[in-house]
Amino acid sequence: MTAVTLSTGKNGVLIKCQANGHADFSKKGSDIVCSAVTVLLRTAMQVLSQSEGVALNADTSSRGNLAFCVEVTVDKPETEFCLKYTADFLREGFKTLSKEYPQNVSFTEVVQAGN
Repeated sequence: MTAVTLSTGKNGVLIKCQANGHADFSKKGSDIVCSAVTVLLRTAMQVLSQSEGVALNADTSSRGNLAFCVEVTVDKPETEFCLKYTADFLREGFKTLSKEYPQNVSFTEVVQAGN
């Protein structure tokens, strides 16, 4: 099972996201659930890496584990909007995956103090 944890601030901004484990829906190389998790995370990371005012720290060092955290480098309304929207995108994507494939994906959101 892939366990996904999304961490947000009280104001809804994305702080970090991590996915651990393998979905085990199908064999390696043809697992659609694993692919969906990967596409959600990599798309979010790509958008954030191109966003002004955001620094992205990612760990993709081992297969089956992907984590990233964000740091605001320029505090502007546009930056906050980007981080809220990305959190919404990930939340909805992983909620849907965990409902459709409950044996393969678990989703947890942690709201951290501050922000």
